[in-house]
Amino acid sequence: MSLALDALIVLTGCIHVLLAPYSKVEESFNLHAVHDVLMYGIRKLDQYDHFVFPGAVPRTFIGSVALAWTSYPIILLLNSCGFVLSKFDLQVIVRLVLTTFNAFGLCFLRRAVSRRFGRPTSFYFTIITISQFLVPFWMGRTLPNMFALVPVNVASGLLLSRPPNSPKPSPENVYTAIAMLTFTAVIFRAELVLLLGPLVLQSLLLRHVSFSGVVKVALVAGLASIVTTTAIDSYFWKTTVWPEFSGMYFNVVQGKSSEWGTSPPWTYFTLLLPKLLLFALPFSYFGFLMDPRIREALLPHVAFISLISLLGHKEWRFIVYVVPVFNVAAARAGRWMVSQRKSTLIGRLSFFAFCLMLLINAVGTMMFAMASIANYPGGVALKRFNDVHPPSLVPHGKVYHVHISNLAAQTGASLFLQEHAPPFPSTSLLSHTTSKNDTSKYPWTVYDKTENLTIDELSGSRDITHLITEWSPVEMRSRMRIWRIIDVDADAHITSLDGAAVPVGSGTVGVINGSAGWKINWDMIGAVKALRLQEFGRLISGSKWRDILWLSEKPMLWIYERR
Repeated sequence: MSLALDALIVLTGCIHVLLAPYSKVEESFNLHAVHDVLMYGIRKLDQYDHFVFPGAVPRTFIGSVALAWTSYPIILLLNSCGFVLSKFDLQVIVRLVLTTFNAFGLCFLRRAVSRRFGRPTSFYFTIITISQFLVPFWMGRTLPNMFALVPVNVASGLLLSRPPNSPKPSPENVYTAIAMLTFTAVIFRAELVLLLGPLVLQSLLLRHVSFSGVVKVALVAGLASIVTTTAIDSYFWKTTVWPEFSGMYFNVVQGKSSEWGTSPPWTYFTLLLPKLLLFALPFSYFGFLMDPRIREALLPHVAFISLISLLGHKEWRFIVYVVPVFNVAAARAGRWMVSQRKSTLIGRLSFFAFCLMLLINAVGTMMFAMASIANYPGGVALKRFNDVHPPSLVPHGKVYHVHISNLAAQTGASLFLQEHAPPFPSTSLLSHTTSKNDTSKYPWTVYDKTENLTIDELSGSRDITHLITEWSPVEMRSRMRIWRIIDVDADAHITSLDGAAVPVGSGTVGVINGSAGWKINWDMIGAVKALRLQEFGRLISGSKWRDILWLSEKPMLWIYERR
């Protein structure tokens, strides 16, 4: 049973990766760092992407290098078995490796829950976790927070891992947890200091460890982490830098994070925590009230949320680390509710409420996942461009030059999708690859992400043969004599500025839709509310379920080619 539960957590994360393999701009630094380590090694730094797009503040390379090196032998094995067919497959494999690491962290915590609260509670922890959306969906994405989530979950597991009636964890576990959180705060996410502080204070007040021991561990772990990140990241950035300190100074001391928007202090508790936990949140509160062991585990995390609420800029990923422990609390409540005698009204209602929570979570996760899958038009567009224009079909003497707009770059057009241009993977990573020596037969494609170019500038540059852009044919109508949507149907047209009919094509390939959210047929809902059952029956009789609730899509990007 234990291995089956672990496998279920791993499988859930992997399914989310395979369903939504593309990436967003928030993931790009670490994802592209992994790409560069795999493609160039760690010596050809001048070729690295972060010197072209450095971002607002430097980020650490430690997680990216570790992920690339860990993925490398797995890629070699899969390639030898014929499973790696494109450069983009490398991105999928890297993300699968990351989600597996995060799953292992959750499995470690689950085993600690089993030891502390019993096997049934660990079972409910598993099904609650996989019924939610954000953690399983995002734990395979190369955000710094997802690199940090692994050691945070291991630290939480160390603090929980003890016999059911044991009054305190072993000092070794506490010191190890403090060292891991210190390492994670120094290297990956500085906000974890706000979680480390309450945990250390609680451990001291409950006499789990001594003050001198904490000081010694914190100093050793802190100094070792600072030296490690400064040495490694200064090498990759070619200047002396402690990335996480730079980020904290930029965002907190200089207050630059407020430029991304601010929210009221209660936002985490009233909006973002429910978004993370879905309907498991009330069960977490119940578990907090009913079991003092849960209160001990949860209090530092509540304090962390309260402290970080003092900062103006708020995002769910800043508090994602609390989700597993809140799920432990919900699982403890679920254990009590399910174990009640079903012969009593309380027992039946409790069992029904817990099952209903899981069902609502699962349905909500399915809806969120479906919307998110359709939320990466840039990745879809660039992959579609590559499929339509493989190097072997490029006319002799011609070079394709595709300009990738800002929206496309932010919604999935990663370096791993630049398949027809250097750097090409070595044959050990990808057997079916374009050889660097075949330029006469298979010319490279130029992938161009130059920012802030106007339609006129793009149209005036004869080198640019294709556009992936958010400009619709209506916005492009003054230039549709120069451009056409790929996969043109000559019968389709729009009216140009001078009144002439300009063919633009059906764009069945060149139009990329994105999610516009879920839509509800409010006429049917209104009929039910007004108890107009006959009208509701008439509305639903000729409808399918997709006519009641459906995922709406709208064109987000267009692929144009020069006429």
